[in-house]
Amino acid sequence: MTLSNAIERRALLAGGLALAAVAAPSLTQAKEDKTMYGLIGQMKAAPGKRDELAAILAESTEGMPGCLSYIVAKDATDADALWITEVWTDKDSHAASLKLPAVQAAIAKARPIIAGFGHRFETTPIGGVGLAEA
Repeated sequence: MTLSNAIERRALLAGGLALAAVAAPSLTQAKEDKTMYGLIGQMKAAPGKRDELAAILAESTEGMPGCLSYIVAKDATDADALWITEVWTDKDSHAASLKLPAVQAAIAKARPIIAGFGHRFETTPIGGVGLAEA
């Protein structure tokens, strides 16, 4: 390889690296525009109705586009409380799920035995066991 070929090759490589460096922020930005959405909330059942409420919530989780995870759990210290932990591909998918006929039916069925709501936290999931990158 001649010296001029080596210089041209380095210039081409340096140009490619510079282009990649300029393009990288836009690729990162594109990924950030599709931010996962998480919600952790406590729901209180009417006294003695926690298991019934949990069953209603758990049975209505099929067929929700954009839902990556939906967990219903019993509160370890409050016999009438549940925790619902959700992960969605984005916030819009969560909002759209509330309009699904199956979800609307579950809300109507559960409403009479919901005594109230406790803590509610919105999160930005970034990954973890059982959660594929969106």
